[in-house]
Order: sequence, then structure tokens, then C-alpha cells
Amino acid sequence: MAVYTSRNRTDASPNRASESKSEFFERIAGPFWDQVRDVINEWWSHLPDHAQSGLRSRLLDRNSDTNVFSALWELYLHEMLLGSGCTVELEPGIGTRGKNPDFLVTRDGKQFVVEAIWTTQRLGDPGTILPPHLNDAIDSVPSPNFFVSCEIEKTGSATPPQKRLKSELMRWLADLDPDRVIAEHERDVPLPKYTWQEAGWCLSFEAIPRSPGKRGDPTSRTIGIYPAMDWLDNDSERVFDAVKRKGGKYGDLELPFIVAVGHAAAFPEDEDIETALYGSSVEYSHAGAPTFGRRPDGYWTATYNHAHGRVSGVLIVDNPAPWTWAKRTPVLWQSPDPSSPPVTALPTWATAQLVGIQVEHQSAAHPTHTALGLSEHWPIGEAFPRHHQSNPA
Repeated sequence: MAVYTSRNRTDASPNRASESKSEFFERIAGPFWDQVRDVINEWWSHLPDHAQSGLRSRLLDRNSDTNVFSALWELYLHEMLLGSGCTVELEPGIGTRGKNPDFLVTRDGKQFVVEAIWTTQRLGDPGTILPPHLNDAIDSVPSPNFFVSCEIEKTGSATPPQKRLKSELMRWLADLDPDRVIAEHERDVPLPKYTWQEAGWCLSFEAIPRSPGKRGDPTSRTIGIYPAMDWLDNDSERVFDAVKRKGGKYGDLELPFIVAVGHAAAFPEDEDIETALYGSSVEYSHAGAPTFGRRPDGYWTATYNHAHGRVSGVLIVDNPAPWTWAKRTPVLWQSPDPSSPPVTALPTWATAQLVGIQVEHQSAAHPTHTALGLSEHWPIGEAFPRHHQSNPA
């Protein structure tokens, strides 16, 4: 048994908005994605027999992308620990609250505990995003010469007729000359716009010419700029909440404890992690001379809860996914609390440590890919190779 079966796959189109990540990984064709499936299958086979069935079910879950990515995050962590010379016990019976953390890790005679959590940004107003089937309908309009930007002016109570939307967009785009639009735009003429209204919906489109070298592929995505999205939370709050949720879940472990956060974010910044863990930075002014400090609102620096010293470190990887596994360096943010059991970073982890009010960073001793058994530029090749129309002789 494996997670993904070996079969002839022919559909190499990008992830559709209405398609779950599980369906996408199973469906997508091409050498790039064959490598991804092969490595997932191999890493999955390295799990103990009793853990394989549950993780496989999560990887194939068509109802929750979060479940898929959290399973991939745990699979990545397990493989990294093994590749770093560790022995790993899954869900050990330790702690004082009757719950089992993800990994008990032993390396060079020393033990520590790792608990994984996946976080992702939550959307605010759902009216600011295109419904998946409407998104897919627009993206399926052949548009080899233009991208379109799309804005939602008004939302209807039901999905509008997609066939008419597609045919009207095709006619509008077919009447436009990309070279002429570029020449006019250079003279400050606005880009062509089109407004579509039906069934209570109002969508506005803007045609953006593709550069000459990027034209001619009728299978490329049509939407180049999506409607602006409102996020319900920010990165620092999300990381703080994730570490707080896991940090006290198991009671006293009597071992160094790392919370490993798979940090999915549109624009990840170290400053957000600093704020979440060490407190927000602040400038004070005394007699005209500014000084800098940190507010006591970080996970480890909050004055109201010293139980947070149970967590020795927080391991962060920004946007971990199969196509970034070999490239992103994990960062171990170390506790400044003297009551925290000390933990040693693995050779492929960078570190961050609070010294005074400043955060000192140290690079990893070895590249990430060396612990994963992957090449530096894995996966090799292009995820979505371009397809050109043949020109008649």
C-alpha cells in the first residue's frame, strides 16, 4: 500500500479553485509532480506501521485542505528528525494530562519532545472572494494574450450562469490587440475595462496584456490579479495562539519541549514571530532621547503567565509545502525564560534568541535538504510547463 498509486496521469492543469488539495495532488500530471508523490510515498513508508493508516487518511482528505497540509507538515518533521540522526517515537505516553504529543526525539543520548501544529490565515468577509466555481469558469476562458484582473462590485444570492459569463469574456478579449493596448497605455490611456452584470452579481474586469514572450499559451490561467482579500487575523496573533494552544496541552513533560509551527502566510515576516514570542517593540522618549524596549505581551515575556516556560523553543518554517521542503530553513526561536529546559538545535536549523531587547540570529550549519535526502533544487523541473500553440507554416 502507498498514499498515491502509480498510474497514467494526463491532466497537467493548475489547481482549480473548486478542487481540494488532496484531489489536486492525486490528479496533477508531470515529472515534477511524480517526484512529489514518490517522496511522499517514501516518507510515509518510514512511519511506524501503526501510524501509517491515520496519516494516509489525512493526506487523502478531500474535505479539508488544512488536514492535508498538517499531515504533510508532520511527515516533513518526522523525516527531518530521522535524517538528522534522531530516533523518533510517535505519540509517546508522557506528560501529566493524559494526552500524547506528536514526537519523542532522542539524539546523542538527549531527549526532547516535538509537537506539530499547522496554521493558516483566516479570511474575513467571504463576499470579497470569488466562489470557486465562478473562479474556475473565468480561469478556463482561453486568453493567450491577456491576463485579467477581477473585482467584485456586488454579490448575488446564487452563482450566476457561467456559460454566458465565459462567452462574453471571450468576445471582449478576442477584440483586443495586446500590442495596441500596450502602446496606448504608455501614453497614459487606461487599460480596457469590462463590467458584467447578471443574477444580482456585478463583476468588473481589466485586461492586462501579457508580455510578448509569455503569449500564445491558451492553457495558462486567465486571472492575473484576484479580488483583494480581507484577513481576519494577523500573523503574530496566529503564531501566539498556536503556541499557547499547544504549549500547555500536555502538562509537565520534564523534557525540553518544542512547538513546531507550519506557518502558512501570504507575507511572512520575522518581525511577526518576534512580536508573538518576545513581545512587540516599542519606542520610549525621555527628555528627548529615544530608547527602545519590548512590551510584556509576547508568549515568553508576558508577565501574567510563567507557565509558558515549559516551552523550550518554537520551530518555525514559513509556508512549508513539497515544493519548498528542500529550500526553506527551519528557525528555532529559543525561550529566554531561565526556567525553560534548554534544547539544542539540529544542524539544519537556524536559531533566534532574545538578548536584551534584540534578537540575535544564527545560520544553520547545514542546508535543509541534506537532512531530507533531497537534492538542493528538488523537485527538479517546472511545476507547470508552458504549452505553446503551433504556428501554421
